[in-house]
Amino acid sequence: MADYLTLKKSNCKNCYKCIRHCPVKSIRFSGNQAHIIGNECILCGQCFVVCPQNAKQIKDDTEKVKVLLQSGAPVYVSLAPSFAANYKGVGIEAMREALKKLGFFDVEETAIGATIVKKEYEKLLKDEKRDIVISSCCHSINLLIQKYFPTVLPYLADVLSPMQAHCKDIKKRNPQAKTVFIGPCVSKKDEADYYAGITDAVLTFEELTSWLNAEHIELKTERDTEEKSRARFFPTTGGILKTMDCDAEGYTYLAIDGVENCIAALREIENGGIKNAFIEMSACIGSCVGGPVMEKNHRSPVKDYAAIASYAGKKDFDVDMPDSVEIRKSFGIIEKKLPTPTETEINSILRQMGKFKEADELNCGSCGYDTCREKAIAIYQGKAEISMCLPFLKDKAESFSDNIVNNTPNGLIVLNENLEVQQINASARKIMNIRAESDVLGEQVIRIMDPKPFMDVLQTGKDLRDFRTYLAEYNKYVKYTIIHDRDYHLLICIMRDETEEQTARRQKEDFSRQTVEIADKVVEKQMRIVQEIASLLGETAAETKIALAKLKESISDE
Repeated sequence: MADYLTLKKSNCKNCYKCIRHCPVKSIRFSGNQAHIIGNECILCGQCFVVCPQNAKQIKDDTEKVKVLLQSGAPVYVSLAPSFAANYKGVGIEAMREALKKLGFFDVEETAIGATIVKKEYEKLLKDEKRDIVISSCCHSINLLIQKYFPTVLPYLADVLSPMQAHCKDIKKRNPQAKTVFIGPCVSKKDEADYYAGITDAVLTFEELTSWLNAEHIELKTERDTEEKSRARFFPTTGGILKTMDCDAEGYTYLAIDGVENCIAALREIENGGIKNAFIEMSACIGSCVGGPVMEKNHRSPVKDYAAIASYAGKKDFDVDMPDSVEIRKSFGIIEKKLPTPTETEINSILRQMGKFKEADELNCGSCGYDTCREKAIAIYQGKAEISMCLPFLKDKAESFSDNIVNNTPNGLIVLNENLEVQQINASARKIMNIRAESDVLGEQVIRIMDPKPFMDVLQTGKDLRDFRTYLAEYNKYVKYTIIHDRDYHLLICIMRDETEEQTARRQKEDFSRQTVEIADKVVEKQMRIVQEIASLLGETAAETKIALAKLKESISDE
């Protein structure tokens, strides 16, 4: 399958919204990026519609159509009847006028092909007496059955789609013609490529609008009054049934829209719960007027249906019915090569996701899968990653943060802006001799600490950092920082117990002071001794001097 839907990788924000809305989970996540799995995708376009970042983009065939226009062949447009809802107030003549300005040879309504198809459906029921007939107008439904419900394939109407029937009719009338379908559906691009030679190219309404804008062509809001237009109801839920006679004896006629509802009906058929029925199936809710490429700004289910109803008539188009063989086609099974894990392998992956027992399987759907088991199977098949489980990531993050909070030597207290304790860790409880956190959670901080620093931080808007204080009631010295988290309206107090450091510092100061005092006493005592010695030495020297003077005098006298 070609890349009709691709991804702008830079835009993908890993939100898993596309998986949540993908009815067949045909999206693989790898390296935090979404990837569409071609052989599983049914091209319903829901991922394109719901992507909040516009990361999904549809293959643009505008240049391909321009090449067709330059080929010299007459290029006809088969215009889907849903145009009446996409381009409000615009009729087929106004569309023909605008499209001819782009270079198209002529424009016809796909509803002509729808008329051919509905007549063939009536023939299947009345002449061939088939048990169950499922409409094959919607290519996404055809792909759904071919890929996921192969046992139901015999019930899928082996009839061309209105697009194909109309384009084939155009080429029958003008063998040189090239055909371009314009509508609200991305899957028609695949249908045109797969059944080559019938529809040469497909444009979406968005592609057409962009082209008209680039050429500065405005659509006139004019409606023609053609009454032969009952098949214009085809793009609405139950629209096929509105055009059919629905009078085949013994049949029940049903209209089902939305892939999930269609899947439920297909399972019912598999189980034998439905018999003798014609079932109109549309992948899009509301049918084609709810198509993925109905321009996003124009979406309004009630107004869109009203626009179609006001434009549709009560009679059929006049068509030349071809032989049945000319408008029949076959459907084959499309294999999906996905490995199937054993129960042991599923349980092993569940354990890696933190799901050790059935009660752990929350089945919350946040990853995009309906159940944890589906997610585990997707992981085994390489379509998903364990990290896509948000509860798992939440528990992992909380466990990681709890390990840090509960094992850090720093005390941590978290308050709300009403100064009520929201969290307190083991280190903070140890500092303040608190037995258990339940003793203080939800209580005012004044019960355990002076609230003034917290109030100052709230009132001034300035964080308090590395503030030292003595908590007399706990006989503890602490240094703390108070931060105001304005986004989450919390006050975070980080405190460090410096009691041992302060005690050691005071002991050191006391020792130093005692040492100085002892030194002063020793010096004082030594000075006293020196003075005493000096005094004694002074007396002895004086006596000696006197004695010597007397001796000198006596010698001099002699």
